[in-house]
Formats: sequence, structure tokens, C-alpha cells
Amino acid sequence: MEELVSKASGMVWSLGLVAFALGAGLFFSILTRFVQVRYFKEMIKLLFEKGNSESGVTSFQAFSMALAGRVGIGNIAGVATAIAFGGPGAVFWMWVMALLGGASAVIESTLAQVYKVKDGNQYRGGTPYFIEKGLNMKWFGVLVAIVVTLCYGILVPGIQANTIAVGFENTIGLNKSITGIVLVALLAIIIFGGVKRIATVSEKVVPFMALGYVIITFILLFANATEIPAMLWLIISSAFGANEMFGGIIGAAIAWGVKRAVFSNVAGVGEGTYSSAAANVSHPAKQGLVQGFSVYIDTIIVCTATALMILITGMYSVTPEGQQPIVENISGVEAGPMWTQAAVESVIPGFGGLFIAIAIFFFAFTTLMAYYYISETTLIYLGRKRNLKGLKLGLMIIFLGMIYFGSVKNASLLWALGDLGFGSMAWLNLVAILFLTKTALKVFKDYEIQKKAGIDPVFDPIKLGIKGADFWEKKVKESNSKGKKEVG
Repeated sequence: MEELVSKASGMVWSLGLVAFALGAGLFFSILTRFVQVRYFKEMIKLLFEKGNSESGVTSFQAFSMALAGRVGIGNIAGVATAIAFGGPGAVFWMWVMALLGGASAVIESTLAQVYKVKDGNQYRGGTPYFIEKGLNMKWFGVLVAIVVTLCYGILVPGIQANTIAVGFENTIGLNKSITGIVLVALLAIIIFGGVKRIATVSEKVVPFMALGYVIITFILLFANATEIPAMLWLIISSAFGANEMFGGIIGAAIAWGVKRAVFSNVAGVGEGTYSSAAANVSHPAKQGLVQGFSVYIDTIIVCTATALMILITGMYSVTPEGQQPIVENISGVEAGPMWTQAAVESVIPGFGGLFIAIAIFFFAFTTLMAYYYISETTLIYLGRKRNLKGLKLGLMIIFLGMIYFGSVKNASLLWALGDLGFGSMAWLNLVAILFLTKTALKVFKDYEIQKKAGIDPVFDPIKLGIKGADFWEKKVKESNSKGKKEVG
């Protein structure tokens, strides 16, 4: 089975998807005049804008939920595999993908807000919703919802759970079955509390875990300060084939850098669209900008932290697929969290193993919360006229079962399943947002016009001629009706 899944993953993750992801990010960057750079200060400001309600969550909570999904095992194990197969130059291409992917994240999250719906007492939305409402292609929306539900509900949770279990087994000898049971119990408590509880836990845990990880990185860099210039030159020279040792694998550097950046920050894959739709904001572009910033946090800060720790201490090896090893600094150790553990141990003996195990726990656990929320949202989309209580209970049981399964099973199969799932979603989501580019640009232009006029932007789809934005249309009509009554 593993061989079959690996072949399917290889087909999905062809050079075509690498070029597509980079090209789409560049396309959106040019059309928006690099909105992810021009509005950097605005992104940070909007993070803390108040907008909570009984139905929605704040921008910061939605940001934290999205970041919980972005910052996971890809930031530790994924970065290590990128270096292992693509060399140090892969790190540079991760940065490029993050910069360009910021524009993709702004576009997709803006669209999620435009076409969100109110489901009971909660806001819901995401890729299937904006496909159906924006493109009038229900069959396409259903296809995406099925793929996303299978991916986040079944295929990829095992990667996060497995890495947590392996980390604690290697560090303190904890049996993986026990870790699996504890994970299932903790997640059950949180996900049974609904989106509000997920959002509350995310906003408290995510900033704390990212800050702690970065602090340790600075300690390692300070301890090896004289090596920093050489390390940075190694990354840049390897990325463009100028390094004598890594000059022959520039293609692998680009492919693995983009692949692992997409796996980590999921810009363009659609993952951030679901939490974005849950936010209560006055204009869709606001949440689009906030989600663009989350890509920077994930890749430019957290992924870079992992890469720098590994490279500055020399705790890595490079063996391109199908080739002989180029570097064997840490032979016999599989690319993954153990590289980062060894890096920290080299500077702070007796601390690295436990620290990385704890970091993995927080990174992966919050990601699992986000995965459940996403799969629940797409399941609700698929079963709108069915017994949702029964469907949601079934999803919870399957999801928690996969957490335990992933905790005790082989990691290579789980990574292949994850790559297959993320690659499939990337193809589908990128196609959808490309078709809806005109709408997203219209929304953002409206936001800019209102900002230049000195007013707090408020979205009116009727005025802009955008159809299918039912939630916002109703909101505008209610506001107009209320205004007339007050005047009368």
C-alpha cells in the first residue's frame, strides 16, 4: 500500500504543481501590486481589531486558528526533509514561496469571507462554499469538500500524532499507545466544545509556542555567531547552484523548498479559508490581510528557526533522491525532529530532546484542533439537509480513531498520505481562486478606496455587483432598514 500511495503522491506533486504554486503566487502578487508587502503594517494592526460576536470569533482568534493549522510538524520535520533532499538551498525557496504565497493567502481568505454563511449560531465558509456561491459550480464544491474531509479527517492527522508519539518515546521512553490515548482524550475535550473552545485554546497556546521556539533559536545563533555569515551564504549560493557542493541539485532545492513550504504554510491550499470565514469583520479584505500575515509567521519565522538551528550547528545530511550522499554530518539519523533535537543538544546539553518533544506536542496538537474544525466544516457543507448531529459524531469518532492509529503506526506511510492529500487540495483550490480572482480584486479595491477616504471599510456586495454573497447582502439590507427606521 505504501508504494502505491507514494506513487500517487509523486504524480500529484509533480514539477507541474511546484510551478503552479509558485506561478499562482507570483500572479496574485503582481495583480495586487504585492499586497503582502504594501500592507504589512496594516496586517499587524488588523490582528487586534475587535469584532467578536455570539456567531463569530475575533480576527486574532481566526488568525490563531489558521496559524494552529499552519504551524505544525511541517515546521520541524518538514524543514529537515527539505534540507535532506534539496540541500541548504531549499530554505531560500521556502522563503520565496512564503513571500509569494502571502498573496495567495490574502486572495483565498478574502473570498472565504465574501461567501461565508451563518450556520445556526456560527459562521462557516471556505473553499467549497465560495466555489458553489462564487462560481455556481456545486459539483466542484462537493468534490473539494469530499477531498478536504477525507484529507483533514482521515489522511493527515496521523502525521501530527505520530510525530508527537515518536518524540516522547525517543525522549522519555513513553509508550506510543499511551501517548495516543492521552491525545485522543485531550482532543475530545476540546473539539466537543465547538469552534469557540478551539478558538480560545488556539489564541492562548499558539503565540506562546511560537515565541518559545524562536527564543531557543536565538540562543543557538548567539552561541554560533561567527558562523552566521557562512551559513547565510551557504543557503543563497546553494539555492542558485553557485555552491560547488550543491550546484548539481538546484532543481531538487526548488522542488523540495516549494513542496515543504506549501505543506507547512498551506498558502493556496485552502486551509486558512475555513477559520477566516469564522471571523466577525466589517469587510472581507480585513481577514484576507490577517491571514497573509500568518504565512510570514509560519515560514519566515518558525520554519526559518528550524532551518537555522540545523544549519548553524551542522546537524544535517544531504542525500538527494536516487543519488549518493553529498553531506553526512549526522549519518544514521533519519531527517526529522531528531536533527533539531541534536542541534539544541549541541548547545544546551540535556535540554534539546525534551524541548523539541514539548515543541512538537504544542505544534502538532494545535494543528490537530484546526484539522478537526476544517473537516467538520466541510462535512456540514456536504450534509446540510441531513442529520448533522449523527454526521458530526461519526466524524469525531473516525478522527479520534485516526489520531490513535497514527500514534502507533509507521511514519513513512503517513507522510505519503499527507503529501497526497495536500497536493490534491492545492490543485483544486488554486484552480478555484484563479477563476475568482476578478471578484477578490474587486473586493480589495473597494477596501482601498474606503481606506483612502478615511473611513473604516464596510462591505456591500450589492454596490459592487457581486452575486452569491448572501450573508453580506442580508446584513446590508438589515443595516439599511435599521437606518430608515431611525431616521423615521
